[in-house]
Amino acid sequence: MRQNSKSLSRIAQFIEHEATGGLLLACAAAFAILLVNFGLEDTYHHILEERVRIGVGDLTLDKSLHHFINDGLMAVFFFLVGLEIKREVLEGNLSTPSQIVLPAVAALGGIIVPSGIYAWVNWNNAATLGGWAIPAATDIAFALGALALLGNRAPLSLKIFLLTLATFDDLAAIIIIALFYTSGLSLFALIGGLACLAALVIYNRMGGESIGIYILVGLLMWLFVLKSGVHATLAGVALGLLIPLKRKNDSSPLHDLEHALHPYVKFAILPLFAFANAGLPLDGFSWANLGADVPLGIIAGLTLGKPGGIMLAVVLMVATGLAKLPQGVNWRYMLGVSCLAGIGFTMSLFIGSLAFAESELGAQVRVGVVGGSLLSILLGFLIMWPGKVDNER
Repeated sequence: MRQNSKSLSRIAQFIEHEATGGLLLACAAAFAILLVNFGLEDTYHHILEERVRIGVGDLTLDKSLHHFINDGLMAVFFFLVGLEIKREVLEGNLSTPSQIVLPAVAALGGIIVPSGIYAWVNWNNAATLGGWAIPAATDIAFALGALALLGNRAPLSLKIFLLTLATFDDLAAIIIIALFYTSGLSLFALIGGLACLAALVIYNRMGGESIGIYILVGLLMWLFVLKSGVHATLAGVALGLLIPLKRKNDSSPLHDLEHALHPYVKFAILPLFAFANAGLPLDGFSWANLGADVPLGIIAGLTLGKPGGIMLAVVLMVATGLAKLPQGVNWRYMLGVSCLAGIGFTMSLFIGSLAFAESELGAQVRVGVVGGSLLSILLGFLIMWPGKVDNER
């Protein structure tokens, strides 16, 4: 009986471990690649093209499973991102200026430089230049999972730095999607979505605490935004930011929802997204494919631009005395974690799916994102693996 208890405890620790999310994403992506390259490509695509219908009568949403995952389930992921950003701003790593200056500026550098490198590589190709934001994104789950695998080879303060940087990175990605990856706007649907948002803001300002009302109006807002041409995931972010932190009885709707959604996002939504978007045919793959404008720009952006932009920003902040390195962090650790920030995976694939609808360019995006993310993991591990730190002090 005691042995069973120990086994269950170890399983629980594994499930809660931050590295688990990254491992699940990697397994889901690897499974998709295996299906596509071992005679089951038609089955893979047939599954993703299955129709999903939600609604009653004429009010029915009819989308492929692939679109449902990218537009529907990912809205839940971005809802969780909205909740996490609000919590961090109100009571976490973003609640005081001293905590946010260095990672905020580092995140900005890690967005500008890789985007610039991609744009430079693709400058003379108008068809591919629109993917400039693909290497600007950091996958929080994968990056934190990779850092967790290093154990006591990295200081605890490094995790806080990476988490804060990735939070700003996500916030920037949301703004980029809203400004640059929307098309064919429907004025009627957009007004409907804004009306729902306004109603939720008023309800929030009046002290509204019913989660049911937030969710119901939020679903209607998501439907309007989906039809408007603005990407539907933005409705998820907006809803997350409006959920109240505290009720009058001191319970926390935000904490409750975050706690409830986290396992579904970690163990279902993100792996499903990875499976649906990582199917990469390897037949005919060559170095020439890798050197095409899109994958070359993404790989260079993730492996060189991300760490280069972050390090440049950090060096400038420290040299001018505007910030200090986190406690226990030296320049080797900072370079290593800057490389891990180049793990773009989920967010990079997502922005790539918005930038390019064509299947040929979509395949090139997958080559670049998978290749660049793997190289970023390798570089980060090589830099930080030597030596150990005492995280108990």
